[in-house]
Amino acid sequence: MLNPIRLKPICVGLLGCMLLTGIAEADVFVSVDAKGGYVLSNVHRPGRTYERVIHEPQMPVVSLDQQPQMIARQPYAELVSAAASANHLPEALLHAVINAESNYNPGATSPKGAGGLMQLMPDTARELGVTDVYDPRANIQGGARYLKRLMTLFDNDIALAVAAYNAGPEAVLSRGRVIPPFAETQRYVPSVLRQYRRLQGLAADAPL
Repeated sequence: MLNPIRLKPICVGLLGCMLLTGIAEADVFVSVDAKGGYVLSNVHRPGRTYERVIHEPQMPVVSLDQQPQMIARQPYAELVSAAASANHLPEALLHAVINAESNYNPGATSPKGAGGLMQLMPDTARELGVTDVYDPRANIQGGARYLKRLMTLFDNDIALAVAAYNAGPEAVLSRGRVIPPFAETQRYVPSVLRQYRRLQGLAADAPL
C-alpha cells in the first residue's frame, strides 16, 4: 500500500486541478510507476498497487415502482421497447447504450464514421441490413440486433458485450474475454453499466 503521508502534498495539488477542470467525474486512484512518479487514473493497471483518492458519488437509485415510468420517459421509448422485445434485451440496456453512444442524437456522426443513435459503423450497418443509419427506427433495430449478437457471443455477460460494442468483439476475444485496456472503453463500460443499473432500479454496485 502507498504511504498516505508521502502522497498527500503531491495529490492535493493534482486533485485540485482535476476538480477545477471537471475531470473528477469518476473514482480516481493513485499509484507509483517504475520511475517513482505518481500516476493518477480512473482505472486499475495490471501490476500496480492503488489507493482511491476520489470516490464517485453514487447516482440516485430508481425504485422498482418508478422504473417503468422512468424508462417510458426516455427519448424514443416506443422504438426502444419494440427493438428490445424483438431481440430479447432489457430496454434499460438499449437506453444506456444509446445514451452513451449518441446522447439520443439521431444525427450524430463519429470521427470514425459511425452514425445515428446507436452509432453503427457503415460495414456493420450494411451487414445488419440498415440502409439509413440516421433513421431512428432502423438504427435502433440494427443496433439491438448487433448487441444481441454480442450478448450471445459473450454468454450474456453484459460488461463484455458492452465492451465489444465499443471496441469490437475481436478486441475482447483476443485478450481472453476481458475488457480491453483502451482508455475510451475503460470509461465507456462503467458509464453504460451505471445508467443501466439506474434505469433497472439497481444500486450502483449491484451484480448484473
